[in-house]
Amino acid sequence: MSRRIEKQAALSETFNPGRRKLLAAAGSVALAAPLAGLGGYAWAQTKPPLAQKTKLTFAWSQVSFCLTPVPVALETGIFEKNGLDVALINYSGSNDQLLESLATGKADAAIGMIHRWLKPLESGFDVKIIASAHGGCVRLMAYKPTGITKIAQLRGKSIGVPDLAQPAKHFFSVYLKKHGIDPDKDITWKAYQADLLGLAAEKGEIDAIAYSDPTLFRIERDSKAGYVHLATNTDPPYDDKMCCVVGVGGHLIKNNCPAAAALARSLMEAYDWTNAHREEGAKIFRKYAANLSVEDLQILYKQLTMHVHPMQTKLRDQIVFFAKDFKELGVLKASTDPVKFANHVYYDVLPEVCASPRA
Repeated sequence: MSRRIEKQAALSETFNPGRRKLLAAAGSVALAAPLAGLGGYAWAQTKPPLAQKTKLTFAWSQVSFCLTPVPVALETGIFEKNGLDVALINYSGSNDQLLESLATGKADAAIGMIHRWLKPLESGFDVKIIASAHGGCVRLMAYKPTGITKIAQLRGKSIGVPDLAQPAKHFFSVYLKKHGIDPDKDITWKAYQADLLGLAAEKGEIDAIAYSDPTLFRIERDSKAGYVHLATNTDPPYDDKMCCVVGVGGHLIKNNCPAAAALARSLMEAYDWTNAHREEGAKIFRKYAANLSVEDLQILYKQLTMHVHPMQTKLRDQIVFFAKDFKELGVLKASTDPVKFANHVYYDVLPEVCASPRA
């Protein structure tokens, strides 16, 4: 029986075993051809599965369409093929609570935005980032009646966000600063409940919205006046950067690093598969997507860079990149060394590294 994240999380419904076996059989056939051409992660497909099946609890947000490859890995049998028996947990607590759950062994692994993880990880949780997932989670759009069409026109304006510690606020604060706008002096940030951001724009209380889809997708779809796209976290210099990462508790690295490696391989494989089979991925995720059709999900997938999931040195270097951003913004401490920080929070789980448990 898989462990639970006590109090901070709600368990997702267990997938139907019969359906899972059926999809696994179909998925094994469907996976063979497309993945053969995805040589960038050939190591992920050639490593034999674990000698003994390992049970893992994996925390995720089942309302996040960008995490479609997580249920894809479960329902197509990718986890099983790599020797894992994964129980998904729909996590609804704070990121501090999530990382605490990983650090204390109440959960084995989780996935989330690096913008939410860096500050808590700075405080010393025994959690390691082992893989990245994709880019393209947040974007910035202006309410069309304001006449704003360019980033430079945001100076002196107000931007609505769901909360003032939201990843979109952190990211676009850095983005605006790189474009010559002081995010503290030149912008007024206002917090509204996510589903009220559109109404706030209509009332003239905010000029633009910084957040993620599918909320922004629904706001645009339901708006009569419309919105103007301003920026996303796939714009240069972020076009080759990830935004979501996979983390595991230190206990998993120490006691069963090969299982952590199998998890990383599985998710890279699932992201590549979903990138190549977006309609099939949308059909798998559709059960979690309230008010979104398979067609809607495919439109949303277009903003994601599912092929951007660096590993090893490239991933560590991107952690350094974001740590520098956050240090400059004042989110991380002035005393934090981005390189040392990245070396501490990242752990390479490739098989040859995993051969010996961490001391």
